Amino acid sequence: MDRYLSAPQLARLVRVPADARPYYRALAAQVRELILDGRLPVGVRVPAERHLAEALGVSRTTVTTAYDRLREQGYLESRQGSGSRTALPDPGALGTDNPWIAPDDDGLLPMHSAAPPATALLGEAIEEAGRGYHRYALGMGYHPAGLAPLREAIARRYGERGLPTRPEQIIVTSGAQQAVHLLMAALAGPGDPVLVESPTYPHALDAARMRGARLVPVGIPDDGWHIDLVTCALRQSSARLGYVIPDFQNPTGHLMSREDRVALVDAARRYDVTLLADESWAETALDEAETPPPLAAFDTDGRVVSMGSASKLWWGGLRVGWVRGSAALVRRLAVLRSAVDIATPVFEQLVVARLFERIEETRAERRRTMGASRDVIAAALREALPRWSFRLPRGGGSLWVRLDAPAATAVAEAAAARGVRLAPGPWFGVDGTLEGHLRLPFTQPPQVVTEAVRRIAGGVPQQGYRPREPLTPTL
Repeated sequence: MDRYLSAPQLARLVRVPADARPYYRALAAQVRELILDGRLPVGVRVPAERHLAEALGVSRTTVTTAYDRLREQGYLESRQGSGSRTALPDPGALGTDNPWIAPDDDGLLPMHSAAPPATALLGEAIEEAGRGYHRYALGMGYHPAGLAPLREAIARRYGERGLPTRPEQIIVTSGAQQAVHLLMAALAGPGDPVLVESPTYPHALDAARMRGARLVPVGIPDDGWHIDLVTCALRQSSARLGYVIPDFQNPTGHLMSREDRVALVDAARRYDVTLLADESWAETALDEAETPPPLAAFDTDGRVVSMGSASKLWWGGLRVGWVRGSAALVRRLAVLRSAVDIATPVFEQLVVARLFERIEETRAERRRTMGASRDVIAAALREALPRWSFRLPRGGGSLWVRLDAPAATAVAEAAAARGVRLAPGPWFGVDGTLEGHLRLPFTQPPQVVTEAVRRIAGGVPQQGYRPREPLTPTL
């Protein structure tokens, strides 16, 4: 189904000062920025010139001239009788290469990965798990849905967070990434439209592409979700599956409000959409503030499937994740995974079951360590790169930094030459967008992130990058 944006919606997204001169050039620049930033997805039909002119309160000639400029630059494509659609002139030139895997011995500071070190409680949990490990050697060792103690612990934790859950609604996976792959394999097929946020977690995009699904991006502005835009995307695309990160969204760090969760689930119910809610960062609140219940807590008919992970709270090396859904879906996923790895290793599951018993201790530990690194990297950026802007997230593991020019790939290349590996914005988008952003994690110790910012700042001028005007970071 054709996707389009109404004139009032586009008028609300573009912010052109009334005294901008020439106005058409400023309007074209705003639309171009929305496209590059991923907030205006590629392939969306824009409103007719007359309608947008009325919504903006300008002449039709002004909008026509702006559209002509965008066509010349390659950001609009027009066909007789079908209107104009957003486009990119050359996605490859905007940094679509995604070099996630870096050699361990390359010597670069790993600021491309938002992976915290192991919790201080890991050693004790391993010792405790080892004392009872021998009891599980009496059986075959295969538990396709997961060990009972761990499924019970995960279900109990959902209940504590406001979502009553039975153990049979849980399947343990080999990390959250396997959970995404299994769900995509079960619920998405070739050509199926799958709604995704932009920006979003790159490996979820990979999982959808491996299934041959058609990605339907919906932009997340700097102030968080606009549920009406999500609703429009669901209606216009006929998507029956959506992947969302409502808890400290990766990479923006946004936390979806209770009201938006209600509205999102209501839209999913209205358009018969299953929502895959990635909660990998849900337990990493860094400020002492109440967080909303899980997205599935607002679901009444089983259309929200939750995914979680031990990686962000405890340690990625455990490779333990899980899915919460209906008992029927869990059985289906258990059968499906038999073609992959049959079951998650027993010992790691026992370790995570032990860690769940001390979850509040680990959450407090992360608040201290990652909270300190967050504040340090924010201060370092304000001092060394005051023309970059960001919002300080209340949780999660990274800052989503806005540059004031689409130079993320160039900045990342300059940083690599100075010993820092970065994650430029296009890694997190569809069609090569988001060149105006970098993700800067604060999962490393304060001294590491401070040194990383120093090196990044030292390399920016050498690439000829000159920000246009200072931007004050938004707290």
